[in-house]
Amino acid sequence: MDSQPTETVDEQQTDSDDLQTNEAIEQTDSEATEEQLEADDASKISTKEPEFAELSESPPSKQIGSINRFLDVSVQVAAELGKVTLPIGELLKIGEGSVIELNRSISEPIDLVAQGVKIASGDVVVIDDCFAIRIKEVESESGS
Repeated sequence: MDSQPTETVDEQQTDSDDLQTNEAIEQTDSEATEEQLEADDASKISTKEPEFAELSESPPSKQIGSINRFLDVSVQVAAELGKVTLPIGELLKIGEGSVIELNRSISEPIDLVAQGVKIASGDVVVIDDCFAIRIKEVESESGS
């Protein structure tokens, strides 16, 4: 009779676990070596600071002719009666007949806004059953 040692299932599982652990260690060592090689390669790259010509201050140019090509560009203009900040929960409750109080009194002028920028303010008027704005003040370029 052959008397070969037989492995039990537990011993086979232990051998399999050991093999997986060794493979994981080898993979980690390999990744660490690759990272070190990449770091070494990065340290070999030469860099230098860019050189720029000195800028001299010059007054801004006012070339009115260059703006002419934009005169036919359309922008959205809106009349802003007022604003209010609401929590989303309140906003979701809004329905037909809801009343939202704005931050502007009825005696204050409304804002004329183009692309989100206030350009003027004025009073609400009605022309041929349509709302309109009679401009009272145009904003300066500095936005005051």
